[in-house]
Amino acid sequence: MPMIDVYATTGTFADKHRLAVDLASTVMRVEQVPEIPMFRKNTAAFIHELPEGDLSNVDGDSDYVRVQVLTNAGALDRDKQVALVEQLTALIATAAADPTLPERTWVLLTEAPEGGWGIAGHANTNDELIAAARAQIASLQGQAPQA
Repeated sequence: MPMIDVYATTGTFADKHRLAVDLASTVMRVEQVPEIPMFRKNTAAFIHELPEGDLSNVDGDSDYVRVQVLTNAGALDRDKQVALVEQLTALIATAAADPTLPERTWVLLTEAPEGGWGIAGHANTNDELIAAARAQIASLQGQAPQA
């Protein structure tokens, strides 16, 4: 149930809402989680616009985009990491209508520590998240959850 944060100078993206939906959908697809409400309702993207001058590299350039994806520990193996960075970078460039933006797009993949993923007031472990997903899948299929 990743959280995606995008930081860019104001005006970089024409349709921030569409970008947020596309980013969240892409992360779910790459992560290969089931299409259940637990994941659909808790995978989200946040587009943060920074005023001109609030972003800079050493040379003073401010036309960069930073994307940070927070997942639970172990959610992305190496193939998924590579695919996710490539696909998110392409989405950012498309949303900005700037084919040169991939050269200036930073993607950080971050894992929450075990027990560091809180939903509904509870700090979940990976085992608890898996059990909750299995229970939801079973309830949607009208069955008892598997252990």
